[in-house]
Amino acid sequence: MVSFLLQTALVSLSGVMSPGPITAATIGKGNHSPYAGVLVALGHGVVEFPLMAGIFFGAGAFLSLDPVKALVFTFGGLFLFWMGAGMLRNIGRAKIEGEIDGGAPLAAGIFLSLWNPYFLVWWATVGATLISRAVGFGMLGFLLFAVAHWLCDLIWLSFLSVASFKGGRIFGIMFQKVVFGICGAFLLFFSGKFLLDAAKVWF
Repeated sequence: MVSFLLQTALVSLSGVMSPGPITAATIGKGNHSPYAGVLVALGHGVVEFPLMAGIFFGAGAFLSLDPVKALVFTFGGLFLFWMGAGMLRNIGRAKIEGEIDGGAPLAAGIFLSLWNPYFLVWWATVGATLISRAVGFGMLGFLLFAVAHWLCDLIWLSFLSVASFKGGRIFGIMFQKVVFGICGAFLLFFSGKFLLDAAKVWF
């Protein structure tokens, strides 16, 4: 069990630490609040825990269906475009002392997970393999696996938001604007990639 949980942590961190929409959004929102990462992780968990339970009970194959992937790519691309464009539009209004709406990072965690096709594909493949191993330890093994995986998300995203917040306070308003610009650009990049992949599946 201990060996399996260590493997879970290593595999989970390799996925969690890979650059992606959630990473960019967490850094951007971390400019305003060091707790943004916690809220993004909570939103992520709102999607992830039911998804893990669904795969545990045999629904993993559903995520591999082309119509499902096409819909997720499309809505995910549109959501990322809206979020990235908004971040770039707000660069001029970034303020060191600005406060963030507590619900915004929570909603970002939910929607960026729900409409991220690569997140769903990861769970349909790598995640499903880990869950199949967790099944060998019974329900307790599955629950410990689920908590261990989510704690990796929580720790990494919290680190990103705290680092972003501290950086903004140390380096000033220009640092915030640069971070907003980079994160917004990354979100637009992923938006284009998602929509391109959606077109490939649809057509």
